[in-house]
Amino acid sequence: MQTSNIVVGLDIGTTKVCVVVAEKDEVGKLNILGHGRSVSEGLQRATVVNINKTVNAIRAAVADAERESSIRIKGVNVGISGAHVHCINSNSEISVNQSGVVNSSDIKRFLEKAKTNIRYLDIDHEIIHVIPQEFIVDDQEGVLDPIGMAGTTMRGSAYIVVGMKTKIRNIKQCVEKAGLSVNDMTFEPVASGLAVMKESERKSGVVIIDIGGGTTEVAIYIDGAIRFSEVIKVAANDVTHDVAFGVKALYEVAEDLKIKHGCAYIRDRSQDEEILIQGIEGRPQKSFLKSSLTLIIEARMMEIFELIRDSIKRSGYYEYLNAGAIITGGGSLIPGTDALSTEVLGLDVRTGYPEGISGGIKHSINNPMYATVMGLVAHSFEDRTEQHDFDAVGPRTERDAAAVGDGTDEQTKNQSGKKIVDRLKDWWERL
Repeated sequence: MQTSNIVVGLDIGTTKVCVVVAEKDEVGKLNILGHGRSVSEGLQRATVVNINKTVNAIRAAVADAERESSIRIKGVNVGISGAHVHCINSNSEISVNQSGVVNSSDIKRFLEKAKTNIRYLDIDHEIIHVIPQEFIVDDQEGVLDPIGMAGTTMRGSAYIVVGMKTKIRNIKQCVEKAGLSVNDMTFEPVASGLAVMKESERKSGVVIIDIGGGTTEVAIYIDGAIRFSEVIKVAANDVTHDVAFGVKALYEVAEDLKIKHGCAYIRDRSQDEEILIQGIEGRPQKSFLKSSLTLIIEARMMEIFELIRDSIKRSGYYEYLNAGAIITGGGSLIPGTDALSTEVLGLDVRTGYPEGISGGIKHSINNPMYATVMGLVAHSFEDRTEQHDFDAVGPRTERDAAAVGDGTDEQTKNQSGKKIVDRLKDWWERL
């Protein structure tokens, strides 16, 4: 199998690790060759807190993707997020090369100049990547792709993503301990936007809202370029914790209740019904009304959207969002979320599914929870600067042996939690 046009995205989330192997067809659409998913228990709020658990989750998801795609995965584009990541707008200006026609070398010099113009980067932070926003070639403004244009000077702005060195190092360490190399790292709000936005929305003005397990990510696009982003430390896991507290149940039972009976908008509830749940550690069953569950979920989801609304208004771009909002991520799957978000945000809202997929096992990833990992794949194709390294599946490797020999205690614990994992898998398969 030819692998020169194949890339792999790796989304290491708070609740799950997702891997997607994809290639681009002759018309530029994505063909999905394989995917993998595992339960993630080594992160809190998108930050690594347990190396071994994270490594084991990565290995499990990669193994699934390798079996399905028959590709030996070596290099990945990894998503990065968390409250430690922030973005800086930086201006830049350069002289165009002697030919007087802008080329790729000019773009690189422009971005390098934007990096050096940052004034507030301390020793604890590093640049993850630089995203051009717009270019001005001589007096021609609003240029998104200046290559081939004639001019003498080029100026404009770039969006520079910065994160804490230690937290970035922990992510890289987990990937490398899993036997992989990091080809690239992409800010997850950027990735989610690439996956779910239509070009007309990007140009018109839209906010992407990715509700994950540990964090909610906001990214605003105006005139075709990202202008603002923020990571909010309240998300879908908080909803589950509220349910567990409200009905006095185990976290796993609360998650199951949220999935099977949850609703985020009380007005969407057609009729009430009684719900029975198992008691904790042999205690008798108990019951409560579905409307009570809805009120618990609605309260936390309303808080999330109020925080999002405040973030958007703080950005100064609220009035420019002609295309409204796109909500995506696993947290967007709770029924009633679109109606509640429309009411709180005061914007037109749609749910975002991965775009631009032509074939392969596309049905397997046609879900908002795969938005980030599909965006990581899309970003790899959009901004490939080096050859990604993949092999066909071969004999047992050192990575396979390490998967058995390293983190044995964690694997034993995972076996004891197999029922919980299976229950979660059953839910995802029913979506």
